[in-house]
Amino acid sequence: MYTQRATLPRLLAVCAASASLFVAVGAAPAADKLKAAMLLPGSYNDQSWNAAGYSGLMKIKAIGFDTAVSENVPDSDDASAMEDYASHGYNVVLAHSGRFLTAAQRVGPEFPKTQFIIGGGAEGQSPNVVSIDYENAQFGCQLGYLAARMSKTGKVGGVYGLEGLANIVAQAGGFRICAKKANPAIQVTIVYVKDMEDAASSKEAALSLIADGADVLTGKLNAAQNGLIQAAKEKGVFVTGRDPSSVETAPKVVLTNVLEFWDEMYSKTAVNAQQGKLVSGFVRYGYATADQTVGATLAYDKTSKFNPAVPAAVVAEVEGLGAKFASGELKIAPTPEDAKGGH
Repeated sequence: MYTQRATLPRLLAVCAASASLFVAVGAAPAADKLKAAMLLPGSYNDQSWNAAGYSGLMKIKAIGFDTAVSENVPDSDDASAMEDYASHGYNVVLAHSGRFLTAAQRVGPEFPKTQFIIGGGAEGQSPNVVSIDYENAQFGCQLGYLAARMSKTGKVGGVYGLEGLANIVAQAGGFRICAKKANPAIQVTIVYVKDMEDAASSKEAALSLIADGADVLTGKLNAAQNGLIQAAKEKGVFVTGRDPSSVETAPKVVLTNVLEFWDEMYSKTAVNAQQGKLVSGFVRYGYATADQTVGATLAYDKTSKFNPAVPAAVVAEVEGLGAKFASGELKIAPTPEDAKGGH
């Protein structure tokens, strides 16, 4: 069973801005006290994916919503958990994983006045299901380029879950594409694990990559990201993380983290409910949407984007990719073939 937790509201003014949204009147009036609930696939204190999503709920709480959260929601309960919140008057139901999209599309028509927001989804459904995400391909590209430039063995690897999910394809595929851009001879090996929360399985996968010669690792996992970090620390190879707390665990081997701004992305969408609007579609934030939010950033710690071990020239090259994405000079569109498991 999953765990439900309730939170209390605070008040903070937030400006709304969003891109590529379809907007329809239908959400509760702004004058009413609104309620927002979040579904998480794991624990909100995992210092990774779920914690990042929970920060978004806290930002929505600050806007003035009453809030609640359900942790460790099993796949089989996706739809019923959404129905439960919607039937109890929650105006906004957020689900922090692309895996929830199918359930939202099924439940959405039953509750036409409820806004369903899918973090990490890849499409919406009119009038009340919207997916939001950051540009995974862009940040996967930067990580791949960085990994290839920092590798001494000519072998790098990635450990991911949810094979075939759109944002996984984007980030894993972007990693492979741009590792090859940095070094056409680099060997990129991608491994998929079954459970995004299982640190033991991700550590085992990471150790197998290291045994095969990989000296720089990456991944897009939830609590299982910690297994990846631990393997890299034990074997003394470089790795990228998903939260600056990884640096506390392994300061010498963590090159950078993809710090995701779910607080900004979720609040920009939820604020429409305060204005009596429903939104649908698919919104991605990246380097070209810096006037709203880039959706994520590379961060080693509070003051630096990269581990001091990364040469200044490599830092400039990786950051230059971001500038090219912002200007439109660089565009990539990873395919499932780019993100396939194996070499």
